[in-house]
Amino acid sequence: MKRTLFVTALAGAGLFWAQAASATDGYFPHGHGMKAKGMGGAAIAVAQDAFGGVNNPGTMAFVGNQFAIGVDWFSPHRKAKRSGSPAFADLDGSVESDSTSFFVPEGAANYMLRPDLAIGVTVVGHGGMNTDYPGGQITTPSGRGTCNFFQTGGLGPTQPSYNLLCGNGRLGVDLAQIVVAPTLAWKFVEGHSVGIAPLFAYQRFEAKGLQAFAALSSTFDPATGSNAKLTNNGHDSSTGWGVRVGYYGNLTEQIQIGATYASKINMGKFDDYSGLFAQSGGFDIPSNWGLGVAFKPAAAWLIALDYERTNYSDIASVNNRSSLILNCPPFGTNASNCLGGSNGAGFGWQNINVWKLGVQYVLNPEWTLRAGYNHSDNPIQSRDVTFNILAPGVIQDHVTLGATWSDKQNEVTGAFMYAFQNSVTGPSLLNSFFPPGSANMQEKIQMYEYSFGLQYARKF
Repeated sequence: MKRTLFVTALAGAGLFWAQAASATDGYFPHGHGMKAKGMGGAAIAVAQDAFGGVNNPGTMAFVGNQFAIGVDWFSPHRKAKRSGSPAFADLDGSVESDSTSFFVPEGAANYMLRPDLAIGVTVVGHGGMNTDYPGGQITTPSGRGTCNFFQTGGLGPTQPSYNLLCGNGRLGVDLAQIVVAPTLAWKFVEGHSVGIAPLFAYQRFEAKGLQAFAALSSTFDPATGSNAKLTNNGHDSSTGWGVRVGYYGNLTEQIQIGATYASKINMGKFDDYSGLFAQSGGFDIPSNWGLGVAFKPAAAWLIALDYERTNYSDIASVNNRSSLILNCPPFGTNASNCLGGSNGAGFGWQNINVWKLGVQYVLNPEWTLRAGYNHSDNPIQSRDVTFNILAPGVIQDHVTLGATWSDKQNEVTGAFMYAFQNSVTGPSLLNSFFPPGSANMQEKIQMYEYSFGLQYARKF
């Protein structure tokens, strides 16, 4: 069994490098494990697989001996547009991200040490702020001149073209995370259990095409006019630790409940991007908590409902308003609000509530069918639309379908998700770089996505 746990962890980690990204409920996936994904992500009060390390550790005491490994093909489609530029500074343009195909890994295993005690491990990929916009949207002489002024104060050579944020070449960010959750669960009385899962996380990040913001960063060197810690530094990485705890209970044969809490995962800093993220490159993983209830109205039916809360306010680089950059010299006098500063400008993401509703029907001993709906608050407000061209996590509504084929020991599960297109429109932050009333540019970010995943599990 130790070998099974180890192989599951390694397999999940290996798949991660294929490309890990997902962004549905904020920048987290709508669920973990294909059974949960087929039910809109609902899993807090459902004990039917070994993914409790990231869903609810308390459920692991009820799932028996099993392991599972799967991969989700995830396809996000992102677009950004600016309109309404004044004639003297033509910055209008639109662009779509080229990165539309990712593979998101998952792996899990569980083993019953005794009837009331289980150990396990869960390995999943997170991420989602992955955009890759081609450059060349700003090509008119007035637009090129304006972008040149943003970058160099008009002192450097004008480029033939610029990207939508007045930078050079391709524009985007790449964030990928892997979370490994070893789990211990204990049935403290018949039908009720608690669990704990230490969370180890590894993440990597890259930013491209942000040269226009060099002078508004805490690491800007006015003597040379350069900023080596803001953009185009390749991938940087960091690690960190947190913990998830959970409770699961059978109130009756028909009603189950669950609750879970995950602490903030304190990550090391992205040193190569200390001039971009607040607190000199800080980018922790936010805390979250959830409650769930499951109801079995008949032997073949299961209905599950989860409520989850994600606290992006834990993370200054994600939660801080982007307009704080206007307090940075030379626009203002508070250097701590510069990019990378101790209270630096961020993406302005708000805390969100997520509701997950799933239905499961056992058609026969071999086939189980699932469907679900997931609704998330939009973490992005119109006031922060400019920075979120890089990370347009505006999805709110998802529908899902899933099915499992099984024999006595083996299972194959598939899950499909479609996230309806959503958009946010607001005033461009670039308006503030012009004399008051002279610019009224509007920007729009939009996104839709879908995924399809397969998972193999074996019980023993």
